[in-house]
Amino acid sequence: MKTYSIALIPGDGIGKDVTAAAWTVLEAAAKGAGLALKATEFPWSCRFYKETGAMMPADGIVSLKGFDAILLGAVGWPAQVPDSVSLHGLLLPIRKAFVQYANIRPHRLLPGVQGPLKTDTFDILCIRENTEGEYSGAGGRVHQGTEDEVAVETSIFTRSGVERILRFGFEQARTRRRKLASVTKSNAQKYSMVFWDEITQELAAEYPDVEVTSYHIDAMAARMVMSPESLDVVVASNLFGDILTDLGAAIQGGLGFAASANINSDRTLPSMFEPVHGSAPDIAHLGIANPIATIWSSAMMLDHLGEKETAGRIMRAIEETTARGIGAVPGRDRTEAITAAVLSALS
Repeated sequence: MKTYSIALIPGDGIGKDVTAAAWTVLEAAAKGAGLALKATEFPWSCRFYKETGAMMPADGIVSLKGFDAILLGAVGWPAQVPDSVSLHGLLLPIRKAFVQYANIRPHRLLPGVQGPLKTDTFDILCIRENTEGEYSGAGGRVHQGTEDEVAVETSIFTRSGVERILRFGFEQARTRRRKLASVTKSNAQKYSMVFWDEITQELAAEYPDVEVTSYHIDAMAARMVMSPESLDVVVASNLFGDILTDLGAAIQGGLGFAASANINSDRTLPSMFEPVHGSAPDIAHLGIANPIATIWSSAMMLDHLGEKETAGRIMRAIEETTARGIGAVPGRDRTEAITAAVLSALS
């Protein structure tokens, strides 16, 4: 029996509920496919930070290195720990240490889900550069607390980093509708974004079968609202990709449907899979968190591990569930009811 070792980081707030729900579905799907999943849970979270002074221990990265994949719930509790501390203390170090340079987020309407747009025919795969760019963490502050205080935040774009995320996007486009949209703001950012545009055009010559279009970030935001069906694969920098994928979540019905994968493409280190909705402290005690984004992320995890058939079974179970109206309306159904419906559809 093939066995996969999975690191579970439920995190904060609703992260615990949705991770537990996804794991229940994963175990059921694995059992039906003759697979074995071995989970090791880590308590790293804002509560862990309050108790220890760190989001994860000093050897946290070493502890995760031997797993086949990481499934994460949600991290953050702004009332207790600043978001800048929780993000830079856990998620970003994992993404960088394991070279998870490609953040993948699918945006399409599940059956039965009503989005805010008139159209329901879009199917967008957003690919966000995940380890450098605007979130590199390069910069600092001086003269703090004085009228002369200065804050500097420097974006870092390397040729290797830009080329590999664009090449990843081109390869994904080849498996879909062979259209790639590259997003920058090169009319205003005349160094980093012109650099990105130039590399896009260089690589386009290697992929003559892929239609390439360059957009400015503002024009792309408008297109995702006005004409999302015209888009296939969208590739953007860390900041622009972050913004566009939250917009993508909005047009697909809300953050409860927003799945993601942080991919190490050469598979030498574990990839990480997570919903993008955050810990939602305001509803963490209500039992109404939608686990679909996490279950979808779990399916992406199995697909990445090579278990495509089992991943497909989970996706079909999700689609059957929302088609019945269960989990299709944010906040209407309880977490346990949605999970039970997915399990029923799976069996």
